[in-house]
Amino acid sequence: MNKYLGNKSALALFLLPALILYSVILIYPVLQTVLRSFYDWDGLSTLTFSGLSNYRELFSDPLLATSLKNGLIFAIVLAVFQIGLGTLLALICADPRTRGRKILKTSYFIPVVLSVTVVCQLWIAIYDPTNGLINRLFDLLNIPYQQNWLSSPTASIIAIAFVNAWQFMGYQFALLYAGVKSVPEDYFEAATIDGCSKWRAHWHVTLPLMRETYKFCFIIAITSGIGAFVQMLIMTNGGPGTTNYTMTFMIYRYAFMESNYGYACAVSVLLVLISLLATVVINKLFDRGQTA
Repeated sequence: MNKYLGNKSALALFLLPALILYSVILIYPVLQTVLRSFYDWDGLSTLTFSGLSNYRELFSDPLLATSLKNGLIFAIVLAVFQIGLGTLLALICADPRTRGRKILKTSYFIPVVLSVTVVCQLWIAIYDPTNGLINRLFDLLNIPYQQNWLSSPTASIIAIAFVNAWQFMGYQFALLYAGVKSVPEDYFEAATIDGCSKWRAHWHVTLPLMRETYKFCFIIAITSGIGAFVQMLIMTNGGPGTTNYTMTFMIYRYAFMESNYGYACAVSVLLVLISLLATVVINKLFDRGQTA
């Protein structure tokens, strides 16, 4: 085996098919998107070079500010709900004294395997202002907080983000649970012997040792929030008006509803750059905390 690992020609030969496949599937479309963002193009006719005009128009587009704000709200809801609650549930399920741990672990993952369309239709019924479960529950508890959840310009984006957070929390829970189980029990037992309570030991021992897990979870949550789309399309079609637009919804609108593919490519490039920037910032923050 070492003989082959030391042969660079053999390594290159084995890696070449994967590199070609990776380039064709990922790198080529990205380069094509960047290239076409500098053209006026309706998707069918000849491309007309327009330089940076798509980008100049994009940065003066009022939908961009709305989309960035919604993406940020979406990302915050995902991070708080999926990582915050996921951590709590992972610590509870990792405790051997918790009864029914297998049932809990399975139940948290069930929404993940459901169709997004089914989940959205379920929550549309729950959010219904007249017969929906939430307003009915508030009414039953004599809480005067009746809302038209999916028609409210302020509450709808949070309501939609919660649906995404609820459905895909199982992924984050699985990662966090694996992170908790990877921490050596000796460290936790040493902390409890020194007088720490269970939750204090988790705070000072378990959670700091899960730094790499949290880094990955935050990258998933933030980039998923920035690029959210399906739930908006199914539950409100981006409305009311354009209040629930995200950058991905902008791409959908300009590419497939207005046949302005060049402009949609410019939005796509900006979306990729923002996602990369968010990933770099998260990595820097966690690495700086590690070296401090």
